[in-house]
Amino acid sequence: MSHPNDNLLRAWASPDAVHLRDSASEGSTMAGHFAVFNTWTEIDSAYEGRFMERIAPGAFADTFAKRGDSIRVLYDHGSDPSIGNKPLGQIVSLSEDRTGAAYEVALFDTTYVSDLKPALAAGQLGASFRFSITGDDWRVPTRATQSNPDRLEERTITSVDLWEFGPVTFPAYADATAGLRSGTDHFLEMLHDPLFLARFADRVGPAVLERLITTVPADGGSVTPVDVPGDAGSEATPTILTGRLVATAQSELRKIK
Repeated sequence: MSHPNDNLLRAWASPDAVHLRDSASEGSTMAGHFAVFNTWTEIDSAYEGRFMERIAPGAFADTFAKRGDSIRVLYDHGSDPSIGNKPLGQIVSLSEDRTGAAYEVALFDTTYVSDLKPALAAGQLGASFRFSITGDDWRVPTRATQSNPDRLEERTITSVDLWEFGPVTFPAYADATAGLRSGTDHFLEMLHDPLFLARFADRVGPAVLERLITTVPADGGSVTPVDVPGDAGSEATPTILTGRLVATAQSELRKIK
């Protein structure tokens, strides 16, 4: 199985992820880190696959320099029904330090930002970012280690294109603070992206998908058939369904793993 490089999410649930500073003269500033360096974490994703991953120092240097003016700061990746994709503020600084990717954002003086401030001040939010990988190194370990007892493939990310970042209410794997976790599956569910189920189909096979195709959502909601090709070199996948059935698909995957 190949591993996708585009439209990926990583989340970090840590006290260092988001801070809120209020100043009478400068207004409110959100600061923290949305990524950490040199920390192995397991990625276990229906869309991305299962492997170990870490981000190398320098991975954000090029994108900060070239795309700094195009990067946006969004809440829950623009999926919140009230806020939508309205930006939360103006980026003051993006840099790499010993911990990881650091940021400072001057928050806008708007009602939708003010509604987020209590949660930001109370440390109830984590940080997440959406990106594409432009450089990485893969290796297969020859022995088990404490960080990789199952000898999974290991990816070191050396360069990325950063598209947006910001606070999230429920960072993926919110109980883990050591490293970044994949939020890609959840993001693609929200977008009803058929590519998610295409990769899912490759992992579980057409028999499981057949059962899912005939499943009726418990809430009676409608579903839409979508013809989706499999990955290059794989057998064609059957017509599958997007939307609410993704949750059912994930549940089925957990049962057969």
